[in-house]
Order: sequence, then structure tokens, then C-alpha cells
Amino acid sequence: MKIRIVVFLLFLNSIYSNTQAQKSNEISVSFYPLFKNSVIDFNQPAFYQIGINDSIQFDLLRFYISGIQLLNDGKVMWEEQKSFHLIDANENLLSILIQPPLNISYTEIKFNLGIDSITNVSGAMGGDLDPTKGMYWTWQNGYINFKLEGKCSLCMTRNNEFQFHIGGYQFPFSSIQTINLLAEPQKNIYVDIDLRKLIELNDLVNENNIVAPSKEAVLFSNQIASVFSNRKK
Repeated sequence: MKIRIVVFLLFLNSIYSNTQAQKSNEISVSFYPLFKNSVIDFNQPAFYQIGINDSIQFDLLRFYISGIQLLNDGKVMWEEQKSFHLIDANENLLSILIQPPLNISYTEIKFNLGIDSITNVSGAMGGDLDPTKGMYWTWQNGYINFKLEGKCSLCMTRNNEFQFHIGGYQFPFSSIQTINLLAEPQKNIYVDIDLRKLIELNDLVNENNIVAPSKEAVLFSNQIASVFSNRKK
């Protein structure tokens, strides 16, 4: 009887130890959509001034992060399996957890902004890839990699609305982008997304509605990738 109790206690201790190790192994990757260095609250839409007489409001932001890797001097030290995460600012889903081994050394994080072609041709899936998330077009066009919506006085559209639904995985309209940022071992990672810069890179007067794979979507995806950076401390 005593032996059974000892074995059971050892078993519980093993579970506790593994749980603690797993917790200590978790690293958060958090994203901060900014305008003029202020974090945008998508649950309380506000207008931001652009130029002298114009303003902009952001109503929706969603995008996919996939294929997360940790690298040391360009060498892959760890790669997340089944790596698909939907970031949704409207639902305050702005952080993801990764669990690399404790003993690896790395200097940067690498990830895709969007969904790769193999996953796209596999059809709609579950979890964060579920079509009910509102980020899937059709089997032909696949997933939407990045979605940004809002209103701007520069847009001569209904209610001054703009829509950018950026996706496409087939040549020549593949819009997936790869982003590399600095990272310190076992420390949380904070990423800024400068939406002011993204807007300044585009002419909202003439280009305010991209909702299908196209050369415009590819160009816009390149601009999106350029506004991701390590958070300024």
C-alpha cells in the first residue's frame, strides 16, 4: 500500500514538474497596432488626424501569422508545428504563445504574414483557419492574409469607407510576406504595427478598395510587411 502511495506521489510530482517546465517555456509574441505611437483601441473607434483637414478611423484589423521560426545567425533553431494564428484586434486577440525549448539560443524571430500556398490548396480547415472566422474567400482564392477596414475623409466612397482584404496564393498574385525581427532568448517579444505609416504609403483618394487577389494586393502586402517592427522601449 505504501509503495502505491509513493508511486502515486511521484506521478503527481512528475505532472507538476512538467507543467511548471511548460509554463516557464512559454513566450508571448504580442502585436500593437499604432497611430502616431499611440495604441489603437478597436473597441472604441476614434478619428485620428492626417494632414491638416483630414481624419481617419480604423474599424477592423485581422491578420494571419504562420510558420513561426526562431533563428540564430540565420540558422533555424526551432520551428513551431501547425503554426497558424489569427490576430484579431477587435476581439483583443493580439498575443500568441510559443513554446520553444529552454536550452536553445536565438537572435531573431521569423514568421509569415499570411497563409502558405500548400495550406491554401488543402481547402478550408478548422481552428484559426475555420472559414467562420471571416478570413476565407473560396477554394479558388483561398485565405485572406490581412484585413483592414475603416473610414477616411479622403475616400470618396459610401460613408468614406475603405477596405483592404489582402490575399492570394497563386502566381503572379501571391501576397504572403516573410518578416524577420530581433528576439532575445526566453524573453517575450513585442511587435509594433505602424498603421499611420501604412496609410502614408498609400493614396487613399484613388486606392481605397482592394478585396481580391491582384497586383495591387501584392504591392499592398509588401507595404504591410514594412510597417512591422520591434516595439520601441
